[in-house]
Amino acid sequence: MPIKLLSEDIVAQIAAGEVIERPTSVVKEMLENSIDAGARHIHIALSGDGRRRIQISDDGCGINMAEVDLAFARHATSKLNSADDLYNIRTLGFRGEALASIAAVSHLTMTTRHTDDATGTQLKIVGGMVQEQRAIGAPAGTVIEVEHLFFNMPARLKFLKKEATEKRQIASLVTRYALAYPQIRFVVEQDGREIFRTNGGGNLTDVLVGAFGIDQVRDMLEVDDQYDDVRVVGFTSMPRMNRADRSRITLFVNGRSIQDTSLTYAVVQAYHTLLMTGRYPIAVLLIDVPPADVDVNVHPAKAEVRFKDQDAVFTAVQRAVRRAVISQAQTPYLRERRPLEGAVASDWQPHQQLEMGLNLQTPGQFAGHRTGERDQPTDPTAIPYGAEAPAMPRTLPLLRVVGQVSSSYIVAEGPAGMYLIDQHAAHERILYEQFMADYAKQETISQLMLAAQTVQVAPDEAALLESNLPVLSALGFTLEAFGPNTFVIRAIPALLADADPVELIAGMIDDLIQGNTPGMASIEDKIVLRVCKSAAVKAGQILNFEQMQGLIRQLERCQSPLTCPHGRPTMIHLSRDHLAREFGRLG
Repeated sequence: MPIKLLSEDIVAQIAAGEVIERPTSVVKEMLENSIDAGARHIHIALSGDGRRRIQISDDGCGINMAEVDLAFARHATSKLNSADDLYNIRTLGFRGEALASIAAVSHLTMTTRHTDDATGTQLKIVGGMVQEQRAIGAPAGTVIEVEHLFFNMPARLKFLKKEATEKRQIASLVTRYALAYPQIRFVVEQDGREIFRTNGGGNLTDVLVGAFGIDQVRDMLEVDDQYDDVRVVGFTSMPRMNRADRSRITLFVNGRSIQDTSLTYAVVQAYHTLLMTGRYPIAVLLIDVPPADVDVNVHPAKAEVRFKDQDAVFTAVQRAVRRAVISQAQTPYLRERRPLEGAVASDWQPHQQLEMGLNLQTPGQFAGHRTGERDQPTDPTAIPYGAEAPAMPRTLPLLRVVGQVSSSYIVAEGPAGMYLIDQHAAHERILYEQFMADYAKQETISQLMLAAQTVQVAPDEAALLESNLPVLSALGFTLEAFGPNTFVIRAIPALLADADPVELIAGMIDDLIQGNTPGMASIEDKIVLRVCKSAAVKAGQILNFEQMQGLIRQLERCQSPLTCPHGRPTMIHLSRDHLAREFGRLG
């Protein structure tokens, strides 16, 4: 076939195919235009999933009467003046393609009035061709109605998702933008029924309650941190609230909703050892980066960005989330959840924690009544701070061992009720933090074996072990090559004095084969986790009273006592109120 120029209508449809993939794309592009126009109120109305009708109205600055038809020309925009502006973009839109692309594949009607104009303008376009333009009375702002989307692209219609799926996508999109711009009032109607509304008061917590529900928001932690020029604010979930996929991790960079696997991984990594494998947090993070340090001109949909210093942004996100989560983990367990400010009644009061008066030198016996100043009640969950703070302050209330169930669970009593503690998970947490503390201080964590043992592995496994000998050595393993595919085990971590080293090496090979899989722990972390799991007391092992009480005392001093390093819970709490309800003692 001879080379020839494509016609304007084909070029327009090709361009539209890059920018407008589905009804959600239309809503996104028009929402961004409304936000850039300074709107304080945005209303979205849909018929069906949007392919029949989408109407978005705003109270922004509107479009000047003399520029209305130019707004629908390809590559026409008010947001760029020169090529240098591409590297300092402060608006959501800048390509000048959205309106032209939408008009090329739909029946579009726009009514707009600039704040400086006395009258407005109404423009009707079908398939990219202007059908009518006239003056009209209208309030300041813009109303765009898109009907019969993809009427001239039947192939595109065949690839659209089901109507319910498209509706969910649009609702999710608007919710994300409402979270990024709490100062704007958003209203969404589907088939005449309002499904989402924000008050535009500027409080992110209010939007979170509307988006996720108050019960979930109670388990959200505030994030606010600065690293170099990168600011990270927002909310992230407590470890106990998690999901089976990453879809609830919402990221914004300079107010722009983005998809970035690296930053999503940073959020997941912040929960390392606090979430079970395959579980992911809920997070809404607003990341502010100097505009000159981020390139948004990567893809027509503007959902991908590149950073001048990717590592700095990754570190900022991971550190901000980790600090918020660890801060929560270090607070006393089972203190009543604090209500959201402005979200519930203001007369809320926490339950008083009752002092048990236990004599720790004789556990299980109540001390005699004391008089004087010591009669003043104290909070047994309080954590000392300042100069008098111990090196390892308590992170749990004082617990008294009652007994053991099924040779696996320790029953303990505390000031807030009863606790069931998984002895294996709890011991794993204790060993993990001890191991990591020694490793950070570069103290000796290995123990020479009285009798060296040899282990023979497959050829590919031998090469893998040999290449990772420095990593294993840093973690307390000393292995030496001893003939083809054979190694001598000279030393192992001191925690594993009673473990079978051959079985341990076989398990570590599996970890090395998996390698540094994205979204998973590093090789070093996997080995440490395996060491702690192998050394921890097992379920089904009978413990005496001193062993149980000693384990509880060590758990009370852990930095993150509520989960094992794999993310499983270490304990279940039954409050006094819960027990009273179960026994019918509450009216």
